[in-house]
Amino acid sequence: MSNFIGKRLEQYTVKRPQEVLLVTVEIDGEQDQIAIFKGFSSSLMRPTAFDPDIPVIPDTAKIINIDRVASPYTPEAPRYIEQALPWSAMEVLLQKAGV
Repeated sequence: MSNFIGKRLEQYTVKRPQEVLLVTVEIDGEQDQIAIFKGFSSSLMRPTAFDPDIPVIPDTAKIINIDRVASPYTPEAPRYIEQALPWSAMEVLLQKAGV
């Protein structure tokens, strides 16, 4: 998997600012959840680098699934648009968004 995937997901949220993506990934054998909103990624489970050029989703990450959540994101009461999307379904949405 390439950082290109992370950039595409970020660009999707730039074009769809009403959505937050919650991406469940496996990084080096450990699960992580990444929130992507308006072009920025942040880990919800581990420290995120201050430098935006350091990818939050590294090349070695495996995407497990993606949740689409309505913005604003409230962790206590998320408003899901779609849950547990596989990468293949998200890729269709990325193509429709032109990213």
